[in-house]
Amino acid sequence: MLKPLKGLKEILKSLKQSLKRLKKILHSEGLRFTSQREAVWNEIISSDDHREADEIYMAIRQKGVSVSRATVYRTIDVLLKNNFVRKLDVGVGPSKFEHKIDSHHHDHIICIQCGRIEEFMVDQIENLQDKVAEEYGFKLVRHIHQLFGLCENCQ
Repeated sequence: MLKPLKGLKEILKSLKQSLKRLKKILHSEGLRFTSQREAVWNEIISSDDHREADEIYMAIRQKGVSVSRATVYRTIDVLLKNNFVRKLDVGVGPSKFEHKIDSHHHDHIICIQCGRIEEFMVDQIENLQDKVAEEYGFKLVRHIHQLFGLCENCQ
């Protein structure tokens, strides 16, 4: 089940808090909070798509912001390290990234031919994972669940 959408006030508050946290994290990493890094952050949170770092870079450049690929990659690395973004290894080609701000838990099914990614959430799978972890004496902290196959267009 998907969680209901938060109100606009809550979303704006969350984004403001995330930006504040990002500034602190960059500072602790010895990096300055610049307009280019803010542009990377804004581009990532502006979309729920799963995008390669180069797609994020190109989208920023198309908006007229002067930013280097190195800045985009370094910023994404910091965001990844600090749980602002999730990295998806899709099997073929470059990794893709998605933001984790106000996103509901979900898993992915990925087409190995065209790269299409669909998000899904099935309570039975979640419950079964908890059961398996318990059976083996584990306390489940997190998981990555990705299914790979051929979408209906590529079969």
